[in-house]
Amino acid sequence: MRIRKAVITAAGENQRALPLQTLIHNGAEKSVLSILVEQALTANIGAICVVVWPGDEARYAQAVGNLAGAVRFVPQQQPRGYGHAIYCAREFVADEPFLHMVGDHLYVSATKPGVQRLVELAELESCSASGVQPTHERLLSRFGAVAGRRMSGRPGVYRVETVLEKPTPTEAEQRLMVPGIRAGYYLCFFGIHVLTPTVMELLGRKLASEPSSALSLSAALAELARQEQYLALEDTGRRYDLGARYGLLTAQLALALNSRDRDEVLTHFLELLAERELTTPSAGGER
Repeated sequence: MRIRKAVITAAGENQRALPLQTLIHNGAEKSVLSILVEQALTANIGAICVVVWPGDEARYAQAVGNLAGAVRFVPQQQPRGYGHAIYCAREFVADEPFLHMVGDHLYVSATKPGVQRLVELAELESCSASGVQPTHERLLSRFGAVAGRRMSGRPGVYRVETVLEKPTPTEAEQRLMVPGIRAGYYLCFFGIHVLTPTVMELLGRKLASEPSSALSLSAALAELARQEQYLALEDTGRRYDLGARYGLLTAQLALALNSRDRDEVLTHFLELLAERELTTPSAGGER
C-alpha cells in the first residue's frame, strides 16, 4: 500500500483562523498550515487537500505560499461534523488510502516525525493506522480514545479493538484499559491518521442512512476495527492544541526549543525570568 495523498481538515467555525496564524519555525515565519503541509510532504505525500470553511480558499492559498502547487482546497458547505469534513475530500481521495491531519493542532518531535512513522507503519502493514498517546483521564473530554492488544515484537503498536469519542473517565475505565499503560492514562488520538478507502465508504453509508445527522469519524473508526485490521502507533512526540488557552504560545515555544535556535531562545527566556524576578516586589516589600 502506498500513501500518496493527504487531507487536512480546517473547516471548523471556531478553529478556522488557527491554521492561518504565523509562527517562527527554524528561524523563518511560517503559517501553521504551511508547517503541516511541509510535514506531509516530508512523509513523501505528493498531493494535499485542505477542507476549509466556504470562502476561505483564497486566504488559505496565500497561507501556504510557494507550496500551493501541491495543495487543493475543498469547502465544507455545511457544518456536518468532523467525519463529514473528511468525507468532503472523497473525490480528491478517489478510492486511495490517505494521510489525515487536523488543522488546529501542531506536532513536534525530537526524533523522526510522527507523520512519517505512521505512514511507514500503514504502508508496511497495508491497513489504517492512527497515532495515539497515553493521555491523563482529565483530558478525555478533548479526544477520541482507543483500546486494543499490543502487537508482539512491535513496540508501541496496538491492534485496535475499541474506539470511543471523548469518553468519560468511567467509560474509559470500563472499556479502554490497556495492559502496560499506567493507571489513569488512556490511549487518545494524536490527530494524525492513515485511513483506507473503507473509512470513506463507512462515512458515505452513514450519510445516506442519516442525511441530516453529523458524521463522526470515531464511529466510523469503531466500525472499521470490526471489519479489518486497524492499528494504533504510540507517538513519542507532542501534540499542541492551538485552540486551547495559550495554545499558540505553547506551540511556538515547543517549535523554538526543538529548532537550531534552541540555545538563543533559552537565553532570552532565562533573561525574561530573571528580569521579572528583579522587578517583582517581594511578599514583604513596599506596594
